[in-house]
Amino acid sequence: MKLDHSKFLVRPGKKFRLKDRSTADGQAFRDHDHAEVELSKDVARLAKLQEKLYAQDVYGFLIVFQAMDAAGKDGAIKHVMSGVNPQGCQVATFKAPSTEELDHDYLWRCNRHLPERGRIGIFNRSYYEEVLVVRVHPELLEKQHLPPEARGKDVWQQRYREINAYERYLVDNGIVIVKFFLNVSKDEQKRRFLERIQTPEKNWKFSAGDVRERERWKDYMQAYQDAIEATSTKWAPWYVIPADVKWYTRAAVADVVCARLEELQLHYPKVTREQRAQLTLAAKSLVEE
Repeated sequence: MKLDHSKFLVRPGKKFRLKDRSTADGQAFRDHDHAEVELSKDVARLAKLQEKLYAQDVYGFLIVFQAMDAAGKDGAIKHVMSGVNPQGCQVATFKAPSTEELDHDYLWRCNRHLPERGRIGIFNRSYYEEVLVVRVHPELLEKQHLPPEARGKDVWQQRYREINAYERYLVDNGIVIVKFFLNVSKDEQKRRFLERIQTPEKNWKFSAGDVRERERWKDYMQAYQDAIEATSTKWAPWYVIPADVKWYTRAAVADVVCARLEELQLHYPKVTREQRAQLTLAAKSLVEE
């Protein structure tokens, strides 16, 4: 089954309003069981695609996840990538920058974790934090030791331009970028927070800071809307995935990832005549042992 990805895609150059996007669209699947079946198919599909990606060794594939707390980023990564060979996949999580990271440009720490050719890289949060959490908390900008011209009133527009140029550079060099915003509602976030508090084995997932950030919900929604609209490009588009229903989110993400990999028309390296002759000799030698 193929989902209609057009309802997730943010069209480059088009006006985007986050409030117009659903947080609970589950109509593509009959029920939870149906979604699980489709997800399992895509997990197997992804495993085969990853093997070709690795063997061909031409493209790197970068998946970026951004979302509010408790939107399901970790769960999506766990379930969607469950069939992938760990040798061909890497996950990087970006929290508050360290002292060393603050002494570099804001793209530096993410640039260090880009996937090699033939590998899938996953960013659990990313350089987009620099136009999201830093925008909501502009005091963080003061800690970045920036010259005055790099923190003026148009700093966010400047960073959108820089991010677009950076992503274009990566794509031009064979790093395919797929960006997901997991769109969870404020009510569903509240329910998940309460579940984490009330379930002992989930207490570790909750932080008091999560509630403080929730108080800035409107600010975050504006920051996400502006960033997504400004940085959804032909070369690195954004997909806004409904996140109130976890099984739907995971199935939708898996389907988009597989579709984008299939667009690359991946294939195993072709064996030359000389290599074929060497294989024939090697087989003969083994048989005659």
